[in-house]
Amino acid sequence: MQRRRRAPENRRDRQGHPRRVEQAPLDHADGRELVLDRRRQEQDVAQEEGDRDLAVRPAVALDATDGTLARAARVKELIPSFDGNALDALVDYFNYVIVPALLLFRANLLPPDDALWLTMLPLLASAYGFCQKSAKTEDNFFLGFPSYWNIVVFYLYLLKTPLWLNAFLVMGLSALVFVPMKYIYPSRSPRLRLQTNILGVLWAVCVLYTIYRLPDAPRALVFASLIFPAYYIALSLWLEFLRLTESSRG
Repeated sequence: MQRRRRAPENRRDRQGHPRRVEQAPLDHADGRELVLDRRRQEQDVAQEEGDRDLAVRPAVALDATDGTLARAARVKELIPSFDGNALDALVDYFNYVIVPALLLFRANLLPPDDALWLTMLPLLASAYGFCQKSAKTEDNFFLGFPSYWNIVVFYLYLLKTPLWLNAFLVMGLSALVFVPMKYIYPSRSPRLRLQTNILGVLWAVCVLYTIYRLPDAPRALVFASLIFPAYYIALSLWLEFLRLTESSRG
């Protein structure tokens, strides 16, 4: 016996307008579960951001105070056999490179497919830079990019820059470690030392206050604090240009 096909349901009313298809109401228990899941996700994100902030605070604060504290404690005078330079190199590599690289990876500041090998670039390049005998020249300059990864990642994290831009910046700065260009040692700059130190103190105050306000740091203050890094780069380039000009004349 041949079955008759069921006529399609008429989805229009008598006036020819399409009928509204009503959906079954969402179960109250399911709705409550969705709300709880969303709250859990928000709490997880907030906790992760809090962990990142905790990584930023000590890294930048330690960088700003380690040398001053060592001199205040007169370690070199009290323990002459203690090699403060070796300890300083270890602390600097941990603070300037390892902690920022970890934050760079954990904070998802790089393209996901390339995050691992991009994170390795600062670690390897800076390991080479720290092991160079000429990393600090006799005339008080850094030779090659001085591995300020803590400052770089600090601004990438705050400014939420595009991931592709972060990737190119990491590659470029890692390459500059191998380029024998001189960068100023701020507290020992041969030119404009007083101005450099004053700007450096103001910048440190801005950075510490920004860290204190995390995760709600004022963006205007963040952008204003970029004046000193821009000044540092400009002064280093200018002094390098003068050095190359004088050497070519000689």
